[in-house]
Amino acid sequence: MNRNRVATITIGTFALVAILCAAWPGRAADAKTPYPNMAPLDQYLMADRDAEIALARSAAPRSISSDATVMVLGRHGYETALEGKNGFVCVVERAWMGAFDSPEFWNAKNRGPSCFNPQAARSVLPITLKRTDLALAGLSKAQIMDGIKKAFQNKELPALEPGAMTYMMSKQGRLNDRAGHWVPHLMFYVPVTDNMTWGADMTGSPVLTNPHFNGSPEPVTEFMVPVSEWSDGTPVSTDHH
Repeated sequence: MNRNRVATITIGTFALVAILCAAWPGRAADAKTPYPNMAPLDQYLMADRDAEIALARSAAPRSISSDATVMVLGRHGYETALEGKNGFVCVVERAWMGAFDSPEFWNAKNRGPSCFNPQAARSVLPITLKRTDLALAGLSKAQIMDGIKKAFQNKELPALEPGAMTYMMSKQGRLNDRAGHWVPHLMFYVPVTDNMTWGADMTGSPVLTNPHFNGSPEPVTEFMVPVSEWSDGTPVSTDHH
């Protein structure tokens, strides 16, 4: 990547953060929720398997996602639709991967295309799979939270690997009712830490803390860094909805 391109992306990223904080998905919280319980399972599933594969792959640039393993959501959890060869795994996450206090935890319309690097595929994706299994078993939010906590205590879920990160650069995703597809961003995972270790959420900082992982119950802190282009290479406009 040439120096001018790096400078353009950096400047664009700083400008985006100032504009987008109000619509940051983790901060969209209402006193009352229209999604108090899990909807019928069919509302979370995508009838067109190929469409879900394409949506999952849109999370990362084609140079990465074209060789990634792709998983799709079935009636009994995520299943492998395509085997990859670069160690990345792309999936479309559902709303139950949001914060446990999110008013949209059960919003069946939400779709979060994510492409995990090999370290995250081994140590963060299992959280997605476990939360999904618990949700599809008909458990409440409180029961899912307790199930995740016990899974870590019993070492049923792996320890976080250094270097774990995820691409979320899809223009077609839908993170929640308020933010829509929000903006393309990268997510980085570290053991639970104070946000100031990354300077996250500070004025002028491009780094944000995502509250859906932050030690409650997963022993992970997740930092997000917006970027200036979607996975297809098109630039982000300030009209990000």
